[in-house]
Amino acid sequence: EVQLVESGGGLVQAGGSLRLSCAASGFTFDDYAIAWFRQAPGKEREGIGCIASSDGRTLYADSVKGRFTISRDNAKNTVYLQLNSLKPEDTAVYYCAAVIRSAIGTAWHKYEYHYRGQGTQVTVSS
Repeated sequence: EVQLVESGGGLVQAGGSLRLSCAASGFTFDDYAIAWFRQAPGKEREGIGCIASSDGRTLYADSVKGRFTISRDNAKNTVYLQLNSLKPEDTAVYYCAAVIRSAIGTAWHKYEYHYRGQGTQVTVSS
């Protein structure tokens, strides 16, 4: 059974940090690029960033560049999303998604992702 399970969300004050995890199972993790998305109530889904499977290259949305960092540990089948300098507008459900490709490009947020998790809530208070 394919699973992507996010964890690490919670309530944090503005300016604080969180680290989210995305644990994968049921597929060959090393073959997949992993992206993070978020969705706030009443808003469209927003791509945050993506990490390639081959070389660990990362790409980010402008709205989070310099504040959020994606990393992966293939030995643990896990991708991480470090959230720093959080703002109230970062409040959303964050989820990860997987697509089978080695390299990524600037259209990463438009890829057809094969799998996605249920998400974890991040709430930033002002």
